[in-house]
Amino acid sequence: MMNAKQTWKGSIKGWMYILPMLIGIAIFSIYPILKSFSMSFYTDYQFLTDTVLARGWGNFTYLFSDGDFHLAVVNTLIYVAGAVPLTIIFSLLFAVLLFRIKWLSGFFRTVYFLPFVTSTIAISMVWTWIFNARSGLANYFLGLVGIHPVDWLNDPKYAMLTLIIISIWKGLGFNIILLMAGLGNIDKRYMNAARIDGANAWQIFWHVTLPQLSPTILFVFINGVIVDFKVFDEVFAVFGGQPGPAQSAMTMVFYIYQQFYVMNQYGRAAAASVILFIMILIVTVLQLLISRHFDYRRPTKVRKAKGGVSL
Repeated sequence: MMNAKQTWKGSIKGWMYILPMLIGIAIFSIYPILKSFSMSFYTDYQFLTDTVLARGWGNFTYLFSDGDFHLAVVNTLIYVAGAVPLTIIFSLLFAVLLFRIKWLSGFFRTVYFLPFVTSTIAISMVWTWIFNARSGLANYFLGLVGIHPVDWLNDPKYAMLTLIIISIWKGLGFNIILLMAGLGNIDKRYMNAARIDGANAWQIFWHVTLPQLSPTILFVFINGVIVDFKVFDEVFAVFGGQPGPAQSAMTMVFYIYQQFYVMNQYGRAAAASVILFIMILIVTVLQLLISRHFDYRRPTKVRKAKGGVSL
């Protein structure tokens, strides 16, 4: 057995291995968060000289009374509520199909994953052409079924829908890879037992596959919420540096960008980022608390019922 001195040396050696990573996290993650919290109370701040002349709650008071900030919060919530569930549903559908259909599954996984590693600006430029009101591919297909052309990029009613469609397409690849990995870890004995008891494909999926896949779905959901709360690149690229027509695509990160880089209101931008951080934290904690009420590791038991098999 190792004595205390050897154990201590081993611990020091382990910490030395991860020290560079910890230093990077402290400099590029922890320090900016703490600095943002501190800056959110700067009510009079000279950025060039880094001089704080006054502190207080003025930035938060301004945000709570600012109509643009209220619009940014509402638009962000609508975007998250629309993009995250739909992305998970489509990702799960494609993941199950690719998992069951082995032929060319590797090729299609690569195809679906490409948008995730492609530049957001490049993707947005392509979608800008697709949603062009006059010569876009989207309106061409709508015309084939008798629907009049839609001004996707200039009509406030369709700006948020445009962003949600882009988000779904972009997020498919990464989610599909995660969900397929989760499907591969499911114990096949539960499925075989359900088939022996007469369960059909839908019953197996709903009562056996889905419960065991729930931890992966929860991870995908939390990751999607965090990413979509921070949407900015798509808005900036698709709408030419503006928050959509009539500010219909104004999001919280775009609002922070405007306050910091356009209006030079650094304290307000920091305060808005703190509120965004708190919103993401609350949503994530709620998701984790809700998940504790479900046993994801055990599928629903297969039980006999009169007149057949039920799950």
